[in-house]
Amino acid sequence: MASRKSSDKCKEGADKYSVLLPTYNERENLPLIVWLLVKYFGETGYNYEVIVIDDGSPDGTLEIAEQLQKIYGSDKIVLRPRPKKMGLGTAYIHGMQHATGNYIIIMDADLSHHPKFIPEFIRRQKDGNYDIVSGTRYSGDGGVYGWDLKRKVISRGANFITQILLRPGASDLTGSFRLYRKEVLQKLVEKCVSKGYVFQMEMIVRARQLGYSIGEVPISFVDRVYGESKLGGNEIVSFVKGLLTLFATT
Repeated sequence: MASRKSSDKCKEGADKYSVLLPTYNERENLPLIVWLLVKYFGETGYNYEVIVIDDGSPDGTLEIAEQLQKIYGSDKIVLRPRPKKMGLGTAYIHGMQHATGNYIIIMDADLSHHPKFIPEFIRRQKDGNYDIVSGTRYSGDGGVYGWDLKRKVISRGANFITQILLRPGASDLTGSFRLYRKEVLQKLVEKCVSKGYVFQMEMIVRARQLGYSIGEVPISFVDRVYGESKLGGNEIVSFVKGLLTLFATT
């Protein structure tokens, strides 16, 4: 009964969800991901806004975002572009500065994270009163689709090694589909020093250090439909260095 009352209060506007969408060359994907966000938030009745943080995409992503804003309204699609690529952590900081919601949802704009899971994230947070709800590919019905064997081995291996070294108490540290209380995300971003793909892992490790509660929701991760993956050799090297640094300092 308490959970239902919390959900009803949320739908009445007591809670607001700010979705942060950092983008770089997502011209093809942005219209669909925004349409899906509007669809699922509209069906569930939760109050929301989508904050697009484009880092100077040369493919015209910002122009597409401007058209979407005209379609859905400036109250729902908020544009906060930056002149160039400046890192994921700073993108979140930039987005939070303009977020009016008391909850923040971070996700990829390349369709690898399906908005259909967001209502489950919200229910999970309400039921457990969690500070963070993280999507997991490695628990329950979660899974990865569209990756070749090499990428699956790299991802599984990185997560396995991380679990052994850091024992974070969460099954998927490298994922980037999460719901945070706004104040919790602000504190974690202040504590984190990593950049790139290690950033997501450090967020969970620091959360455990600070005593924040973490719930999980199994998700299906689907490889990007349009465009090229931004994961390359440099990111893998950075991940290993970041992991060892966290192991030595936490």
